[in-house]
Amino acid sequence: MRKIKDKLVKVNDSFTVYNYDNGYMVEIGGRDADNDYKNAKIVVTSIEELVALIKEATTLPKDE
Repeated sequence: MRKIKDKLVKVNDSFTVYNYDNGYMVEIGGRDADNDYKNAKIVVTSIEELVALIKEATTLPKDE
């Protein structure tokens, strides 16, 4: 499973979850390792993977 930290080192204080027929997508903005602003979109197929992404999003440093 892809992780948010593979794409971002700091995250915004909000994210969006999309519910599709065959899975979920989490979209979250923040900063990458070069301090550039990026949007990350990660698709998962199970609710367990979605919960893991949400937990990760709430524990990463915030981009303030």
